[in-house]
Amino acid sequence: MKRASPDFFMHGVFFIVGPTATGKSEIAADVAHGLNAEIVSADAFQIYRGLDLLTAKPDAATMAKVPHHLIGTMSILEEMNAERFRKLALDAISEIHSRGKLAIVVGGSGLYIKALTHGLSCVPAADPDLRAQLNELSLADLQEKLRGLDPKTDVDLKNRRRVVRALEICLLSGMRASEERDGWQREITNQGVFVFRDREDLYERINQRVGEMFEAEVIAEVRGAGVMSETAAKMIGLREIRELLDGKMSIPQAVAAIQQTTRRYAKRQLTWFRRQTNFQSLNLSVLSHVESVERISQFAKTLEVAQAND
Repeated sequence: MKRASPDFFMHGVFFIVGPTATGKSEIAADVAHGLNAEIVSADAFQIYRGLDLLTAKPDAATMAKVPHHLIGTMSILEEMNAERFRKLALDAISEIHSRGKLAIVVGGSGLYIKALTHGLSCVPAADPDLRAQLNELSLADLQEKLRGLDPKTDVDLKNRRRVVRALEICLLSGMRASEERDGWQREITNQGVFVFRDREDLYERINQRVGEMFEAEVIAEVRGAGVMSETAAKMIGLREIRELLDGKMSIPQAVAAIQQTTRRYAKRQLTWFRRQTNFQSLNLSVLSHVESVERISQFAKTLEVAQAND
Protein backbone atom coordinates (compact mmCIF):
# COMPACT_ATOMS: atom_id res chain seq x y z
CA MET A 1 0.00 0.00 0.00
CA LYS A 2 1.34 3.41 -0.95
CA ARG A 3 2.13 5.61 2.02
CA ALA A 4 1.90 9.33 2.53
CA SER A 5 5.25 11.05 2.36
CA PRO A 6 5.94 12.83 5.66
CA ASP A 7 7.19 16.39 5.80
CA PHE A 8 10.21 15.21 7.71
CA PHE A 9 12.91 17.24 9.48
CA MET A 10 10.71 20.29 9.09
CA HIS A 11 12.81 23.42 9.05
CA GLY A 12 11.75 26.15 11.42
CA VAL A 13 9.82 23.85 13.77
CA PHE A 14 10.82 23.09 17.36
CA PHE A 15 8.96 20.67 19.66
CA ILE A 16 8.32 20.89 23.39
CA VAL A 17 6.56 17.69 24.43
CA GLY A 18 5.80 15.83 27.63
CA PRO A 19 3.10 14.65 29.99
CA THR A 20 0.27 16.70 31.38
CA ALA A 21 0.90 19.12 34.28
CA THR A 22 4.65 19.45 33.68
CA GLY A 23 4.33 23.19 33.00
CA LYS A 24 4.90 23.01 29.24
CA SER A 25 2.51 25.80 28.37
CA GLU A 26 4.02 28.44 30.64
CA ILE A 27 7.61 27.54 29.73
CA ALA A 28 6.85 27.38 26.01
CA ALA A 29 5.19 30.81 26.05
CA ASP A 30 8.31 32.37 27.61
CA VAL A 31 10.61 30.52 25.21
CA ALA A 32 8.53 31.67 22.24
CA HIS A 33 8.41 35.24 23.52
CA GLY A 34 12.20 35.37 23.78
CA LEU A 35 12.68 33.92 20.31
CA ASN A 36 9.88 35.89 18.60
CA ALA A 37 8.24 32.56 17.78
CA GLU A 38 4.63 31.37 17.71
CA ILE A 39 3.07 28.32 19.34
CA VAL A 40 1.13 25.49 17.72
CA SER A 41 -0.71 23.40 20.29
CA ALA A 42 -0.67 19.60 19.95
CA ASP A 43 -3.30 18.85 22.56
CA ALA A 44 -6.22 16.64 21.58
CA PHE A 45 -8.66 18.41 23.91
CA GLN A 46 -7.46 22.00 24.18
CA ILE A 47 -8.23 22.34 20.47
CA TYR A 48 -11.95 22.42 21.38
CA ARG A 49 -13.79 25.61 22.27
CA GLY A 50 -15.10 25.85 25.80
CA LEU A 51 -14.30 23.65 28.80
CA ASP A 52 -11.18 25.73 29.46
CA LEU A 53 -10.88 24.54 33.05
CA LEU A 54 -11.44 20.86 32.33
CA THR A 55 -8.84 20.83 29.54
CA ALA A 56 -6.37 23.02 31.48
CA LYS A 57 -5.98 25.54 28.69
CA PRO A 58 -3.20 28.14 29.21
CA ASP A 59 -4.50 31.14 31.12
CA ALA A 60 -5.05 34.55 29.54
CA ALA A 61 -1.68 35.91 30.70
CA THR A 62 0.18 32.99 29.11
CA MET A 63 -1.81 33.22 25.87
CA ALA A 64 -1.11 36.96 25.64
CA LYS A 65 2.67 36.51 25.53
CA VAL A 66 2.78 35.15 21.98
CA PRO A 67 0.30 34.04 19.28
CA HIS A 68 -1.11 30.56 19.95
CA HIS A 69 -2.63 28.32 17.29
CA LEU A 70 -5.07 25.36 17.55
CA ILE A 71 -6.35 26.23 21.01
CA GLY A 72 -10.11 26.66 21.25
CA THR A 73 -10.56 26.55 17.48
CA MET A 74 -12.88 23.53 17.05
CA SER A 75 -16.50 23.00 18.05
CA ILE A 76 -17.00 20.24 20.62
CA LEU A 77 -19.45 18.74 18.11
CA GLU A 78 -16.63 17.98 15.68
CA GLU A 79 -14.58 14.78 15.53
CA MET A 80 -10.80 15.05 15.63
CA ASN A 81 -8.06 12.63 14.65
CA ALA A 82 -4.33 12.66 13.90
CA GLU A 83 -4.84 13.14 10.16
CA ARG A 84 -7.06 16.18 10.61
CA PHE A 85 -4.74 17.62 13.24
CA ARG A 86 -1.74 17.20 10.94
CA LYS A 87 -3.39 19.21 8.19
CA LEU A 88 -4.43 21.98 10.57
CA ALA A 89 -0.99 22.07 12.19
CA LEU A 90 0.88 22.18 8.88
CA ASP A 91 -1.35 25.05 7.74
CA ALA A 92 -0.58 26.94 10.95
CA ILE A 93 3.16 26.24 10.64
CA SER A 94 3.14 27.46 7.04
CA GLU A 95 1.39 30.64 8.13
CA ILE A 96 3.97 31.20 10.89
CA HIS A 97 6.84 30.62 8.49
CA SER A 98 5.34 33.12 6.05
CA ARG A 99 6.02 35.73 8.73
CA GLY A 100 9.63 34.58 9.01
CA LYS A 101 9.10 33.12 12.48
CA LEU A 102 9.98 29.89 14.25
CA ALA A 103 7.03 27.58 15.04
CA ILE A 104 7.08 25.84 18.42
CA VAL A 105 4.83 22.78 18.65
CA VAL A 106 3.78 22.19 22.25
CA GLY A 107 1.74 19.32 23.63
CA GLY A 108 1.34 15.88 25.09
CA SER A 109 -0.91 14.08 22.59
CA GLY A 110 1.51 11.48 21.32
CA LEU A 111 -0.26 10.52 18.11
CA TYR A 112 -0.67 14.17 17.13
CA ILE A 113 3.05 14.76 17.67
CA LYS A 114 3.90 11.63 15.71
CA ALA A 115 1.64 12.73 12.85
CA LEU A 116 4.00 15.70 12.41
CA THR A 117 7.35 14.04 13.10
CA HIS A 118 6.68 10.83 11.17
CA GLY A 119 3.86 11.51 8.76
CA LEU A 120 0.88 9.17 8.43
CA SER A 121 0.49 5.78 6.83
CA CYS A 122 -2.37 5.50 4.34
CA VAL A 123 -4.62 3.19 6.30
CA PRO A 124 -8.14 2.52 4.98
CA ALA A 125 -10.95 4.81 6.02
CA ALA A 126 -13.57 3.55 8.45
CA ASP A 127 -16.34 1.44 6.93
CA PRO A 128 -19.74 2.19 8.56
CA ASP A 129 -21.14 -1.32 7.97
CA LEU A 130 -18.06 -3.08 9.32
CA ARG A 131 -17.88 -0.73 12.30
CA ALA A 132 -21.52 -1.43 13.12
CA GLN A 133 -20.81 -5.17 13.08
CA LEU A 134 -17.76 -4.76 15.31
CA ASN A 135 -19.63 -2.52 17.74
CA GLU A 136 -22.07 -5.36 18.38
CA LEU A 137 -19.24 -7.47 19.84
CA SER A 138 -18.09 -7.34 23.46
CA LEU A 139 -14.68 -5.93 24.28
CA ALA A 140 -13.46 -9.44 25.15
CA ASP A 141 -14.58 -10.75 21.74
CA LEU A 142 -12.94 -7.81 19.98
CA GLN A 143 -9.68 -8.43 21.85
CA GLU A 144 -9.70 -12.12 20.95
CA LYS A 145 -10.42 -11.34 17.30
CA LEU A 146 -7.61 -8.78 17.12
CA ARG A 147 -5.10 -11.14 18.74
CA GLY A 148 -5.99 -13.73 16.11
CA LEU A 149 -5.52 -11.31 13.21
CA ASP A 150 -2.56 -9.39 14.64
CA PRO A 151 -0.63 -11.34 17.32
CA LYS A 152 1.98 -8.56 17.58
CA THR A 153 -0.52 -5.80 18.15
CA ASP A 154 0.61 -3.00 20.46
CA VAL A 155 -2.84 -1.40 20.67
CA ASP A 156 -4.20 -0.59 24.13
CA LEU A 157 -6.57 -3.54 24.47
CA LYS A 158 -8.60 -1.76 27.14
CA ASN A 159 -9.43 1.04 24.69
CA ARG A 160 -12.43 -0.24 22.76
CA ARG A 161 -12.24 2.48 20.10
CA ARG A 162 -8.62 1.66 19.26
CA VAL A 163 -9.26 -2.09 19.22
CA VAL A 164 -12.12 -1.57 16.77
CA ARG A 165 -9.97 0.67 14.58
CA ALA A 166 -7.13 -1.88 14.55
CA LEU A 167 -9.57 -4.58 13.50
CA GLU A 168 -10.90 -2.36 10.71
CA ILE A 169 -7.38 -1.88 9.38
CA CYS A 170 -6.73 -5.62 9.46
CA LEU A 171 -10.01 -6.56 7.80
CA LEU A 172 -10.12 -3.81 5.18
CA SER A 173 -6.47 -3.76 4.14
CA GLY A 174 -5.60 -7.43 4.54
CA MET A 175 -2.59 -6.32 6.57
CA ARG A 176 -1.87 -6.40 10.27
CA ALA A 177 -2.40 -3.03 11.93
CA SER A 178 1.02 -3.42 13.59
CA GLU A 179 2.60 -3.71 10.13
CA GLU A 180 0.93 -0.46 9.11
CA ARG A 181 2.37 1.25 12.19
CA ASP A 182 5.80 -0.21 11.44
CA GLY A 183 5.55 1.45 8.03
CA TRP A 184 5.74 4.92 9.54
CA GLN A 185 9.07 6.62 9.17
CA ARG A 186 11.65 5.11 11.52
CA GLU A 187 13.88 8.18 11.71
CA ILE A 188 12.79 10.50 14.49
CA THR A 189 13.41 14.20 14.51
CA ASN A 190 15.57 15.53 17.32
CA GLN A 191 14.36 19.10 16.86
CA GLY A 192 12.94 19.49 20.31
CA VAL A 193 12.87 18.61 23.98
CA PHE A 194 10.98 16.03 26.00
CA VAL A 195 10.21 17.61 29.36
CA PHE A 196 9.26 15.59 32.41
CA ARG A 197 9.31 15.72 36.19
CA ASP A 198 10.12 13.33 39.00
CA ARG A 199 7.08 11.17 39.70
CA GLU A 200 6.33 12.59 43.15
CA ASP A 201 6.64 16.14 41.85
CA LEU A 202 4.44 15.45 38.81
CA TYR A 203 1.75 13.67 40.81
CA GLU A 204 1.64 16.51 43.33
CA ARG A 205 1.19 19.02 40.51
CA ILE A 206 -1.60 16.90 39.01
CA ASN A 207 -3.42 16.59 42.31
CA GLN A 208 -3.13 20.33 42.92
CA ARG A 209 -4.36 21.22 39.43
CA VAL A 210 -7.44 19.03 39.76
CA GLY A 211 -8.23 20.61 43.13
CA GLU A 212 -7.89 24.07 41.61
CA MET A 213 -10.23 23.09 38.77
CA PHE A 214 -12.99 22.40 41.25
CA GLU A 215 -12.30 25.61 43.15
CA ALA A 216 -12.66 27.45 39.83
CA GLU A 217 -16.15 26.03 39.15
CA VAL A 218 -15.34 23.28 36.66
CA ILE A 219 -18.63 21.65 37.68
CA ALA A 220 -20.63 24.57 36.27
CA GLU A 221 -18.49 24.49 33.14
CA VAL A 222 -19.33 20.84 32.48
CA ARG A 223 -23.00 21.36 33.37
CA GLY A 224 -23.29 23.86 30.52
CA ALA A 225 -21.33 21.86 27.95
CA GLY A 226 -24.20 19.96 26.33
CA VAL A 227 -23.81 17.45 23.52
CA MET A 228 -20.34 16.79 22.09
CA SER A 229 -18.55 14.54 19.62
CA GLU A 230 -17.20 11.10 20.49
CA THR A 231 -13.62 12.36 20.58
CA ALA A 232 -14.44 15.47 22.62
CA ALA A 233 -16.34 13.31 25.10
CA LYS A 234 -13.09 11.54 26.00
CA MET A 235 -11.80 14.58 27.88
CA ILE A 236 -10.27 13.48 31.17
CA GLY A 237 -12.62 14.22 34.05
CA LEU A 238 -15.76 14.66 31.97
CA ARG A 239 -17.28 11.30 32.89
CA GLU A 240 -16.61 11.75 36.60
CA ILE A 241 -18.12 15.25 36.74
CA ARG A 242 -21.18 14.11 34.82
CA GLU A 243 -21.62 11.30 37.34
CA LEU A 244 -21.29 13.91 40.07
CA LEU A 245 -24.02 15.99 38.43
CA ASP A 246 -26.21 12.85 38.25
CA GLY A 247 -25.78 12.32 41.98
CA LYS A 248 -23.74 9.14 41.54
CA MET A 249 -20.56 10.59 43.04
CA SER A 250 -19.64 13.16 45.69
CA ILE A 251 -17.25 16.04 45.06
CA PRO A 252 -14.38 14.42 47.05
CA GLN A 253 -14.93 11.17 45.16
CA ALA A 254 -14.90 12.98 41.81
CA VAL A 255 -11.72 14.89 42.70
CA ALA A 256 -9.93 11.70 43.77
CA ALA A 257 -11.10 9.80 40.68
CA ILE A 258 -9.97 12.53 38.28
CA GLN A 259 -6.62 12.83 40.04
CA GLN A 260 -6.07 9.09 39.68
CA THR A 261 -7.16 9.04 36.01
CA THR A 262 -4.87 11.97 35.23
CA ARG A 263 -1.91 10.36 36.99
CA ARG A 264 -2.42 7.19 34.95
CA TYR A 265 -2.66 9.23 31.76
CA ALA A 266 0.59 11.03 32.60
CA LYS A 267 2.30 7.70 33.20
CA ARG A 268 1.20 6.47 29.75
CA GLN A 269 2.43 9.71 28.18
CA LEU A 270 5.85 9.32 29.82
CA THR A 271 6.18 5.78 28.50
CA TRP A 272 5.05 6.80 25.02
CA PHE A 273 7.45 9.71 24.60
CA ARG A 274 10.41 7.76 25.94
CA ARG A 275 9.78 4.99 23.42
CA GLN A 276 8.68 7.03 20.42
CA THR A 277 11.00 10.04 20.37
CA ASN A 278 14.66 10.89 20.75
CA PHE A 279 14.08 14.49 21.74
CA GLN A 280 16.55 15.94 24.21
CA SER A 281 15.29 14.98 27.70
CA LEU A 282 14.97 17.66 30.35
CA ASN A 283 13.94 17.05 33.98
CA LEU A 284 12.08 20.17 35.09
CA SER A 285 12.08 19.04 38.73
CA VAL A 286 15.74 20.00 39.08
CA LEU A 287 15.41 23.35 37.29
CA SER A 288 13.71 26.63 38.10
CA HIS A 289 11.28 28.11 35.61
CA VAL A 290 13.91 30.62 34.45
CA GLU A 291 16.54 27.90 34.08
CA SER A 292 14.11 25.73 32.09
CA VAL A 293 13.30 28.59 29.73
CA GLU A 294 16.98 29.39 29.24
CA ARG A 295 17.94 25.77 28.59
CA ILE A 296 15.16 25.15 26.09
CA SER A 297 15.76 28.49 24.37
CA GLN A 298 19.39 27.49 23.86
CA PHE A 299 18.32 24.20 22.27
CA ALA A 300 16.01 26.08 19.91
CA LYS A 301 18.69 28.65 19.03
CA THR A 302 21.08 25.82 18.18
CA LEU A 303 18.45 24.45 15.82
CA GLU A 304 18.05 27.83 14.13
CA VAL A 305 21.82 28.16 13.62
CA ALA A 306 22.06 24.65 12.18
CA GLN A 307 19.22 25.32 9.75
CA ALA A 308 20.68 28.65 8.70
CA ASN A 309 23.86 26.81 7.71
CA ASP A 310 22.03 24.17 5.64
